Amino acid sequence: MSKRYPMHMDFESMTDQIVSTYQDDSGINFIDVRNLPEREKIVHILNLLLELLFPGYRGHRKITRENVRSIIHELLVILRRDLKEQIELALRHECKLKECPTGDCSNLAGIHANELLKRIPAIRQVLKTDVAAAYDGDPAAKSFEEIVVSYPFILAIAIHRVAHELYQMEIPLISRIMSEYAHSQTGIDIHPGARIGTYFFIDHGTGVVIGETAVIGSRVKIYQGVTLGALSFPKDERGRIIKGHKRHPTLEDNVTVYAEATILGDITIGKNAVVGGNVWIRESIPPGVVAAITKPEALYKKKGPGFDDQLEYYL
Repeated sequence: MSKRYPMHMDFESMTDQIVSTYQDDSGINFIDVRNLPEREKIVHILNLLLELLFPGYRGHRKITRENVRSIIHELLVILRRDLKEQIELALRHECKLKECPTGDCSNLAGIHANELLKRIPAIRQVLKTDVAAAYDGDPAAKSFEEIVVSYPFILAIAIHRVAHELYQMEIPLISRIMSEYAHSQTGIDIHPGARIGTYFFIDHGTGVVIGETAVIGSRVKIYQGVTLGALSFPKDERGRIIKGHKRHPTLEDNVTVYAEATILGDITIGKNAVVGGNVWIRESIPPGVVAAITKPEALYKKKGPGFDDQLEYYL
């Protein structure tokens, strides 16, 4: 006998049941919350910022030497307006959570928007070193243009350089939205709090994770699958995670970390050190040291046609 289903649905009852789950303050409800940055607008802002950072490579505007100044001026005007709007939403949301008494979010948003745009020239100078590091570090790279146009690392590090500035300004939410957008587009997960020096390069990139309190020096090169993570999280007497402590590694200048290496905790990898592939590191490494797993033994087998049960092994 087949199971019978009701022909009509009680929409009134179902509506009441769903709405009843909205009554708590679990963090997934945004009813009556107008002060929240919009992810789509943040992504749009990022695309405009990328036009400033890499003129001619991003966006639909065709830039020439004759029109470059007018286009950059136009971008700055739009960005200042849109950044102020989204930063104000982020600040107002934070004020609501902390019951901020000043209510000066609009003025502060304008100051922060101006400050980020003023930092664009400095960000561009650092990004030039990242592109140079990619060119010098990848023998397959044919030109700087190829790197800027096609390497996911460049998108990830460019967004990180911007998000990190917002993080340092202590603007809530927006820097994290930016970093997670970069993560979704490139497979490279860099927390906006991570401090990264000049001439940085991630080769291939997929699966790289760099934690919030990681510190990376200049001329550091890492490969796909590398994790700069935390070991454990200290908790207070109520069992809640204590935040604000350094819990991720420091990589000093000229360090190289090969594929799938995992480096955990507040430790230091000294200058010019090399971390081999698939290594698990939980203690600091002195400068100039090579850390690698014991060389694995390869096992080869030889078999002739029709003799599956007769194998010769070679070590």
